[in-house]
Amino acid sequence: MSQAKLLFTAIFLTFLSLESFGQNSAFVLELEVGPTWQAKNDVQIPNDTTGDRFDLADVLGSGPYASVRLNGIWNINERHGLRVVLAPLTIEERGQLDGTGTVRFDGETFQADTPVDARYRFNSWRLGYRYKYYDANGWKLWVGATAKVRDAEIRLRQGETRASDDDLGFVPLLHLAGEYQLADRWHFEFDFDGLAGGPGRAIDLSLKLGYDLDDKWRLTAGYRGLEGGADTDDVYSFAWFNTALVGAQYRF
Repeated sequence: MSQAKLLFTAIFLTFLSLESFGQNSAFVLELEVGPTWQAKNDVQIPNDTTGDRFDLADVLGSGPYASVRLNGIWNINERHGLRVVLAPLTIEERGQLDGTGTVRFDGETFQADTPVDARYRFNSWRLGYRYKYYDANGWKLWVGATAKVRDAEIRLRQGETRASDDDLGFVPLLHLAGEYQLADRWHFEFDFDGLAGGPGRAIDLSLKLGYDLDDKWRLTAGYRGLEGGADTDDVYSFAWFNTALVGAQYRF
């Protein structure tokens, strides 16, 4: 079983077990799916005169690609809550590096006018805390912090020439979220995980419209944008993805 499937199963079973803690606890599970488009994916590894900067989107294409995300929330009480986000993303395509001549990547040299197989992986596993600081006039607003584990890889293969740069790291993020009741069954929602400064930035923002089927099920639709990257001595990598999402929330 893949790492993503194991994590999805583990978090689902965890939330089912937490339900037994009592009727006063509120849990929300949300599955998001939808097509994702790649606006840019600029890469230079290493980030010095021995590497060339190129747009990986030229090889992978703009999409759309299928994406999926699982969000879990445990509202411990009226004010305090915990969040889990499982957001895998892997794109594999064959294309060509833009331009003529050669492209140097991670110590190897690739021909720009010859087909190349590319892989881009950016899995995001997050655990966060949030605090509801406002609940009035139709609005509910939360603020908190998120601990993100980034599991990333960029890989190129052209014949016998192969190069791969992977990264497993921790990123602290600010969390903001809100919900506004538009009508009896209609809601506007947003959520944000992000931070900027130093050598890079990370932005994950969604805007959604939700409709309550009953007191347990809510359907959602909207937009999610992912943007960010790092500019260090070793790596220059900035990407931007846009997703048209639909989702289903289950509350228990």
